Amino acid sequence: MLQSKSTTLLSISLTLASLLIVAGTAGWLLSREPVPVASAVTPSVPVSAIEVQYRDVPVLIHAIGNVRSLHSVEIRSQVDGLLLELPVKEGQLVKRGDLLARVDDRAIVATLEQAKAQKAVAQAQLASASLDLKRYQALATTQAISTQTLDQQQALVTQLRATVQSQQATVAASQVQLSYTRILSPTDGRVGIRNFHEGSYVRSSDILPLFTVVQLDPISIEAAFPQALLPKLRALVAGSGQSPVILRAYSGDGGALLSEGRLNLIDNRISNDTGTVRIKGDFANAQGQLWPDQSVVVSVQAATLNEALVVPQRALRQGAQNTFVWRIRDGKASPQSVQVTYADADIAVVKGIEIGDQIVDDGYSRLSPGAQVRILNAKDFARSSVANGDLL
Repeated sequence: MLQSKSTTLLSISLTLASLLIVAGTAGWLLSREPVPVASAVTPSVPVSAIEVQYRDVPVLIHAIGNVRSLHSVEIRSQVDGLLLELPVKEGQLVKRGDLLARVDDRAIVATLEQAKAQKAVAQAQLASASLDLKRYQALATTQAISTQTLDQQQALVTQLRATVQSQQATVAASQVQLSYTRILSPTDGRVGIRNFHEGSYVRSSDILPLFTVVQLDPISIEAAFPQALLPKLRALVAGSGQSPVILRAYSGDGGALLSEGRLNLIDNRISNDTGTVRIKGDFANAQGQLWPDQSVVVSVQAATLNEALVVPQRALRQGAQNTFVWRIRDGKASPQSVQVTYADADIAVVKGIEIGDQIVDDGYSRLSPGAQVRILNAKDFARSSVANGDLL
């Protein structure tokens, strides 16, 4: 009986102690200052933005073209002989009339001297025969000689005159052959890679030339435009009056402007194979930006769009069903559908936005409709993009 009461008292004591511990802990927790809860604030997205403006935009039409030299000359020897001298180097710029090569002329000089000697003999014979003819003519008036003798002397003089003319032609031919031993540049241009070297024996029948000389400045470009553009091209030529139609040549990727020229010719027919019409223009090339047979992009201005709404091409985004830009209003970005009416190079003419609108042109990869944005200048935006590892 006593043991049962002791057990009951012990249980009550343990229960009271537990309650006191719980109450004390609760009181301590309640006495602490509440820990503030961080508010969920969405950070703004750094972007680069531009303001939509009016611009007069040239409408350009493009075609692939090839550079052509106005004069590309194969330098060949017109006589057979030993190549004695090549005074120009590969890649050297030369002027018209510069000495390019010299062939051994000794045999031709000897032939020329022989022809001159034979001509001198014929001239001496002609002079003697002519004097005899004059004497015979004087004697014939008194019938001191027969008519037959006079006729024979007249025929001899005629024959010797022909011989002198023949010898003169031989001398002239030898002089021409001698001139061929000095090969002069027929045009201004650049020397190409040699196929022969000093000491080589060259022939007029050689398949390969000594080298080529190619004119580089000015230079021409031929391009093929779709036949549908022929009316525009003809209208440009007709409407230009005395002013030339300007052509621009860009690098093969359409990036760097290489040179400006003028339209010289629209071909007289359309190609049945390609459905294109060829045009030809001349270009200044003092800096050597254009090279023969180089592929380039040729553009010509067909019209001008006055006061067009212009945005950078990089600002355009392609959605599932439309093209849009990110427009900023009240510090927030939202997609705005646009219609592209013309695009070229790095700009686009659009409808669907207004003059003065701010649109995102970089940093749109982290945007969502209604996102808060922070507009940075180009330098700060680049620094922010590098820090975030996001360059879009």
